[in-house]
Amino acid sequence: MTITTLSSQELNQDVTKAKKATKLGPVIITDHGKPAHVLLSIEDYLRLTGQQRNIVDVLAMPNADDIEWKVEPVTMAIRQVDWS
Repeated sequence: MTITTLSSQELNQDVTKAKKATKLGPVIITDHGKPAHVLLSIEDYLRLTGQQRNIVDVLAMPNADDIEWKVEPVTMAIRQVDWS
Protein backbone atom coordinates (compact mmCIF):
# COMPACT_ATOMS: atom_id res chain seq x y z
CA MET A 1 0.00 0.00 0.00
CA THR A 2 1.27 3.44 -0.95
CA ILE A 3 0.38 6.47 1.16
CA THR A 4 0.28 9.72 -0.77
CA THR A 5 0.47 13.11 0.91
CA LEU A 6 -0.94 16.24 -0.73
CA SER A 7 -1.37 19.75 0.58
CA SER A 8 -4.83 21.29 0.47
CA GLN A 9 -3.58 23.54 -2.32
CA GLU A 10 -2.32 20.56 -4.37
CA LEU A 11 -5.69 18.85 -3.88
CA ASN A 12 -7.55 21.92 -5.10
CA GLN A 13 -5.31 22.18 -8.16
CA ASP A 14 -5.54 18.51 -9.18
CA VAL A 15 -8.44 16.53 -7.72
CA THR A 16 -8.04 13.89 -10.43
CA LYS A 17 -4.50 13.15 -9.25
CA ALA A 18 -5.78 12.62 -5.70
CA LYS A 19 -8.59 10.35 -6.85
CA LYS A 20 -6.18 8.24 -8.91
CA ALA A 21 -3.78 8.01 -5.96
CA THR A 22 -6.52 6.35 -3.85
CA LYS A 23 -6.20 3.29 -6.10
CA LEU A 24 -2.76 2.73 -4.53
CA GLY A 25 -3.71 3.59 -0.95
CA PRO A 26 -4.91 6.41 1.29
CA VAL A 27 -4.22 10.05 0.45
CA ILE A 28 -3.36 12.29 3.39
CA ILE A 29 -4.34 15.91 2.88
CA THR A 30 -2.44 18.47 4.91
CA ASP A 31 -3.38 21.95 6.11
CA HIS A 32 -0.37 24.15 6.90
CA GLY A 33 1.88 21.07 6.81
CA LYS A 34 -0.16 19.04 9.32
CA PRO A 35 -2.30 16.02 8.40
CA ALA A 36 -5.95 17.10 8.39
CA HIS A 37 -7.94 14.69 6.20
CA VAL A 38 -7.70 11.28 4.56
CA LEU A 39 -9.11 10.45 1.15
CA LEU A 40 -9.92 6.76 0.56
CA SER A 41 -11.31 4.67 -2.26
CA ILE A 42 -14.82 3.42 -1.55
CA GLU A 43 -13.47 -0.13 -1.36
CA ASP A 44 -10.98 0.81 1.37
CA TYR A 45 -13.65 2.77 3.24
CA LEU A 46 -16.11 -0.13 3.17
CA ARG A 47 -13.40 -2.55 4.29
CA LEU A 48 -12.37 -0.31 7.19
CA THR A 49 -15.94 0.26 8.36
CA GLY A 50 -16.89 -3.41 7.96
CA GLN A 51 -19.65 -2.57 5.54
CA GLN A 52 -20.48 -4.40 2.36
CA ARG A 53 -21.95 -3.07 -0.82
CA ASN A 54 -25.47 -4.13 -1.58
CA ILE A 55 -27.04 -4.37 -5.00
CA VAL A 56 -28.95 -1.09 -4.59
CA ASP A 57 -25.78 0.86 -3.80
CA VAL A 58 -23.93 -0.67 -6.72
CA LEU A 59 -26.71 0.02 -9.22
CA ALA A 60 -26.96 3.64 -8.04
CA MET A 61 -23.31 4.28 -8.90
CA PRO A 62 -22.69 6.45 -11.98
CA ASN A 63 -20.54 3.77 -13.64
CA ALA A 64 -22.84 0.83 -12.86
CA ASP A 65 -22.87 -0.13 -16.55
CA ASP A 66 -19.15 -0.98 -16.32
CA ILE A 67 -19.53 -3.50 -13.48
CA GLU A 68 -18.91 -7.13 -14.30
CA TRP A 69 -21.54 -9.41 -12.82
CA LYS A 70 -21.05 -13.02 -11.83
CA VAL A 71 -24.43 -14.52 -11.06
CA GLU A 72 -24.60 -17.95 -9.50
CA PRO A 73 -27.69 -20.02 -10.30
CA VAL A 74 -29.99 -20.74 -7.40
CA THR A 75 -31.23 -24.29 -6.90
CA MET A 76 -34.24 -25.02 -4.76
CA ALA A 77 -35.64 -28.33 -3.68
CA ILE A 78 -39.39 -28.77 -3.91
CA ARG A 79 -41.02 -30.95 -1.32
CA GLN A 80 -44.54 -32.13 -0.76
CA VAL A 81 -46.64 -30.39 1.87
CA ASP A 82 -48.45 -32.54 4.40
CA TRP A 83 -51.95 -30.97 4.58
CA SER A 84 -53.28 -33.44 7.11
